[in-house]
Amino acid sequence: MKVPIHRFALALVLIVALAMLPLVGCTTTSDDGGEDTVTDEAKDPIVIGAVISITGGYSGLGEPEKNAIEMEVARINEAGGINGHELEVIIEDDATDEAQTVTATSKLIEQDEVVAIIGATGTGQTMAMRGDIQRAGIPQLSMAGGTVVTGDFDPLVFQTPWSNTLVVPFLMQHLQDEGITRIGVIADSGGFGKDGVANIEGMVGDYGITIVANETFNPGDTDMTAQLTKIKATDAEATVMWTAGSEAAIIASNAEQLQMGIPLYGSHGNARQEFIDGAGAGAEGFMFPAGKVLLPEAYGEGTEGFEVATDFVDRYTDEFGAAPSTFAGHAYDALYLIVEAAKTLDEGFTSAELRDAIEATDAFVGIGGTFSFSAEDHNGLTADDLVLYKVENGEWVLVE
Repeated sequence: MKVPIHRFALALVLIVALAMLPLVGCTTTSDDGGEDTVTDEAKDPIVIGAVISITGGYSGLGEPEKNAIEMEVARINEAGGINGHELEVIIEDDATDEAQTVTATSKLIEQDEVVAIIGATGTGQTMAMRGDIQRAGIPQLSMAGGTVVTGDFDPLVFQTPWSNTLVVPFLMQHLQDEGITRIGVIADSGGFGKDGVANIEGMVGDYGITIVANETFNPGDTDMTAQLTKIKATDAEATVMWTAGSEAAIIASNAEQLQMGIPLYGSHGNARQEFIDGAGAGAEGFMFPAGKVLLPEAYGEGTEGFEVATDFVDRYTDEFGAAPSTFAGHAYDALYLIVEAAKTLDEGFTSAELRDAIEATDAFVGIGGTFSFSAEDHNGLTADDLVLYKVENGEWVLVE
């Protein structure tokens, strides 16, 4: 019996229409016999920006920061992202230049419409971003250690390294314990160096220490013999260097060539293998305060901090063929402080809600230490998160 053409056409229309219906709430049978829900569409990604010094004077800091972010983003997405949303981090290179930092920040905000920004690597670059951050009203997680980053308080700005206000007194206490009362200071003219010197000048008197020489250099300088010669001509009992740039290795090398005869101390900005490699024999005996990730046993074996750090160190080393610096840790902390805060929020959260959730962070165990933010404290770390290192035979050792 022939089927009437109009009935055939109607049936065909129904079949096509059913095929085009979205599979909202439909179920399929999984391999284990259970039922899997098929959702209507993928969730939109959560997009974060990052401004990093991948090139320029701070490239030795920025490269491990970039590595850490990319490695952890892949790991987060493999585990399901943020509440089912894929995480996307758009990385921009500021070339260690404040003008380029502003351009990169503007692009991330206006074109990429990010909900938060990680960065910058340096203090000067971090502060250059502030105007755009304030206009956009989005949270910023800085990886720079200058006091001004969170000391010049802005409710939108957070900081993952130990501020100079923590590091300087930690070092001054050690100098006092060693009976050192006179120091020569050499620092770069950038934001981190200026901030470090300001803290040193403001605190030395509390520790019975006098600055007998105060020298500066510009980022990019390739010889600091003249400044060190002036320090050598004084009765300084130690030299304190405050810079995070590649020039640190030159200073250490110049000091060794001049046979200064006094110990060289530095800051948490020198916590990277490139310093040892670049300074050569000049690195021997160099001491500086920094976080515990360079020697994870400093966290205390079996502690949560030790477990988090060793997992990160092992994965980073496998991925990149070398152990991470403290700067990779700053990036890890900045990323996860945002991610963990975002996980607490409802669908469609705003940047303002994300900022509030970050500020509510309490006892987050990261690489730099245990972070607890408040409405008055956007650094969230303490001196207990610091240790003192010394270079011996080309390797870090803990100073007891």
